[in-house]
Amino acid sequence: MTRAALLLLGFSLPLALGIAQPLRVGIALDSGGKNDRSFNQAAWEGAQRAARKLGVKVQLFEPKEDAKGNVSRGAEPLAKSGAGLVIGVGFANKDSIEAASSRFPQTHFAVVDDLPKGSNTAGLRFREQEGSFLVGYIAARASSTGVVGFVGGMDVPLIHKFQAGYTAGVRFICPSCKVVSAYTGTTPAAWNDPAKARQLAASMQAQGADVIFAAAGGSGTGVVAQVNAVQCLKASSLPKGVKFAPDRYASVPKGADYQKRCAGDTRPAFFIGVDSDQNYLGDTDKNPATLNHGLTSMVKRVDNAVYTIIQEVAQGRPWRSGDRGFGLQNDGVGYALDVYNRALIDKKMEAALSQVKQLVISGTVRVPTQ
Repeated sequence: MTRAALLLLGFSLPLALGIAQPLRVGIALDSGGKNDRSFNQAAWEGAQRAARKLGVKVQLFEPKEDAKGNVSRGAEPLAKSGAGLVIGVGFANKDSIEAASSRFPQTHFAVVDDLPKGSNTAGLRFREQEGSFLVGYIAARASSTGVVGFVGGMDVPLIHKFQAGYTAGVRFICPSCKVVSAYTGTTPAAWNDPAKARQLAASMQAQGADVIFAAAGGSGTGVVAQVNAVQCLKASSLPKGVKFAPDRYASVPKGADYQKRCAGDTRPAFFIGVDSDQNYLGDTDKNPATLNHGLTSMVKRVDNAVYTIIQEVAQGRPWRSGDRGFGLQNDGVGYALDVYNRALIDKKMEAALSQVKQLVISGTVRVPTQ
C-alpha cells in the first residue's frame, strides 16, 4: 500500500510504517504552578530534562479551582490525550490517579509523595526527614540566638516529617536550642499563602529566631520576603532570655544596604529553602560574594525521581509497581551548597555534615518522622 493510501485511510504514517512513537508523558501538577520555585518546579524540570535527553513528549496540566472550591485534577485528561505515563505531583493527585489507572489499564501512573493502589501505578516517595535533619544541623550551627523557626504549609503528616527531621537535626548538635513551629493552614490553600507565611516568620523573628526553615510550597516565598526585608536581628529587639552568641559570620563581606540596616549589635537573619535550590533568593544585592540570606535549601530531588521513572518507561524496562524510595543513600534528598552560600557553610562544617550524613545512612542515627 502506498504512503498516500495509508494517509487516506486515516493512519498515522509513522504508526502505519511501524516506526516507534516517542513516549508521551503527562505531568499533573499540584497547587502553586510550575514556577513555584519549589515542589512543582522541581518535577517540571525533571520532565523537561527527560524531553531533552530522551526525546519524550511532555504535556502539562495545572489544576484549577471553580467557584465552589472544587479543584480539577489532570490524571484522566492526560491519559485520555494519549499519555503513556502520567505523573501526579503531590499527594492531592492520588485519588484521581487511582481512578484513572483503573480506567486506563495500559497506561502507567505515578504519584509523587504518596503510594497509589493498582498494578499500573507507583509511588515516588521521599525520606524528607533525612534531608531536614541535615538542614536542622546547619541551622543550629549557624544560629546566633539558639532559637530557630519552622514554617510548614498544609498541616499534614508529610510536612510533619520535615518538621520532625529538622527539629531532630537541631537538637542533635544543640540540645538546648529552641525550635518554634507553625503552619500556614489546614487546606490546600495553605500551599499558596505567602502573606500568612510572612506573618508567621515575623512572629518567629520577634521570638529570636534568626534561621527559619520554610517547607510550605509557594507560601515559602513569604518567609523569604520577610528575611530579606529584615536582613538581621538586633540585640535591642531580642526577647527576654535570648542573647547573641559571637558572630560566626563577622568576616563575611556585607553589602552596603546590609551595613546600613544592620549597624551596631546585630546578627544576620537566614531562611532555609525547600525542594529546589532556593539559595539564590537570598541574594538581596545581586552579589553572591556578599552575605547571602539563603543559608541553604533542603533539596528534595523530585526532578531526579521524575526523570528516573520516565527513563524506565521510555527505555521499555519492566514496570515495577509499588513504592519507590528516595533518601540520603540514593541522593533523593540533601542540602544545597553553591556560590551563594559557600561562605556560610565552610569546609569544616561541610566535613561534619558528611559524617552526620553517614551516621543517618548507616542507621546509627535514626531520624524521626513525627
